[in-house]
Amino acid sequence: MIMKGVVYQHGISLGDISIEHIKQDINQPNHFIWLGLREPDTQLLSKMQDVFGLHELAVEDARSAHQRPKIEEYGDSLFIVLHTAVLGNNEIEFGETHIFVGNNFLLTVRHGASLSLNRVRARCEALPHQLAKGPGFALYAIMDYIVDNYMPVLDGLQARFDALESAIFTHHPSLQTMEGLYELKRELIQMQGVIMPVIDICNVLMHAHEINIPKDIRLYFRDIADHISRIDRAIDGMREMLIAAMQVHLTFETVRQNEVVKRLAGWGAILAIPTMIFSWYGMNFRHMPELAWEYSYPLVIVGVLVGSLLLYWRLKRAKWL
Repeated sequence: MIMKGVVYQHGISLGDISIEHIKQDINQPNHFIWLGLREPDTQLLSKMQDVFGLHELAVEDARSAHQRPKIEEYGDSLFIVLHTAVLGNNEIEFGETHIFVGNNFLLTVRHGASLSLNRVRARCEALPHQLAKGPGFALYAIMDYIVDNYMPVLDGLQARFDALESAIFTHHPSLQTMEGLYELKRELIQMQGVIMPVIDICNVLMHAHEINIPKDIRLYFRDIADHISRIDRAIDGMREMLIAAMQVHLTFETVRQNEVVKRLAGWGAILAIPTMIFSWYGMNFRHMPELAWEYSYPLVIVGVLVGSLLLYWRLKRAKWL
């Protein structure tokens, strides 16, 4: 459950740290501790609450997960919830990353589908002059990494949309295609619900919390907000195209049904000729035209065939059949 715990001094890693030594190192000057947890149990979170002095409401949220994206302030620490998204098995899997930020510590708690933060840690350690400013830069790096990983998910959704769009124009409309379009629309709405609160979180971080976030670091959160805005515009564009594709799909289905109705009507008109003639001669009247003539039956048959063929030819030219 403990993925990684490192203590830093002036932005330089002093090595891994265990829970037992956190209290000893956390109060050292120019030190800060970065600890990462993955789906911790109640006992471990209680230890973290005691070691870092976390608020019980924030710890309860981190324990239960299923939180909305948000930022909350508890004294001199922040509690931030971000949703992660990973594209797997041709569908989006969502997770949560809970972040506790203090003056000299940063604690991450991950739940559900999410990517490892080892690359983020390596990136920060490669910039010790930035990491020396405290947990604020590490917080920016984590948020930037999570937001950057929204783009591959969006690219995967775009590929699925392209495939569905191609199916509309190259194949007959189908229930499977329509279900795929509705599922894609649902996932786009979910993605928009995941990313939009991040703009509000960035705005709060840019304009407040001077204790935890230095002023020169707060500018970096504006870049994250810009990324979110671009992703949001891309989602809006895809949703518009998706609505248009659904309308085209329904139009094709209506045209196909009309073609079926035209064919049925055409064959009904052709069958009306023999039906009408045979119904006449099926009546039990004594005096009917040509009833006693020996060539009446063949003549009626030929007349029915000629009339039916002529009507078939006219309907074929009119593209009703």
